Amino acid sequence: MTNLIYLDYNCFQRGFDDLRQIRIQMEALACQNIFLQAEAQEINLVWSFMHQDETLLCPFPQRKQEVLRLSILCTIRIAPNTQIYQLAKSFQQTQELSSKDAVHVACADYIKAKFFLTCDDNLIKKANRLSLEMYIMNPIDYFRQEDV
Repeated sequence: MTNLIYLDYNCFQRGFDDLRQIRIQMEALACQNIFLQAEAQEINLVWSFMHQDETLLCPFPQRKQEVLRLSILCTIRIAPNTQIYQLAKSFQQTQELSSKDAVHVACADYIKAKFFLTCDDNLIKKANRLSLEMYIMNPIDYFRQEDV
């Protein structure tokens, strides 16, 4: 069975960040490899209404176009619903997640993703305190997993 992976929005845009920084280079390569795995149907990626909203609000046409191109690789789509909203509100209150981060984590939990990947260290720390039944980590650490 393929892994179900929810990528935080920053993973879709990592290749546009300052690639002179080694960590960003490594994260961009890890994200690129995840998209290649999705293309090869080795994993399943999730696209949510929050991804769509953030993409539509992106002020950079090249980034927006690339994220929309990558969104085609996402085999699972999540529409807004009350349960996700309630989960997100709970995550905001218990771990002080931003509204966008809370919605992304709530979507991943709702869909029962095996992995939630983000380049945001603070989000990883806070989301892991929620004790959810998924691995929450950086894309680089995803490839360090022996049992992926």
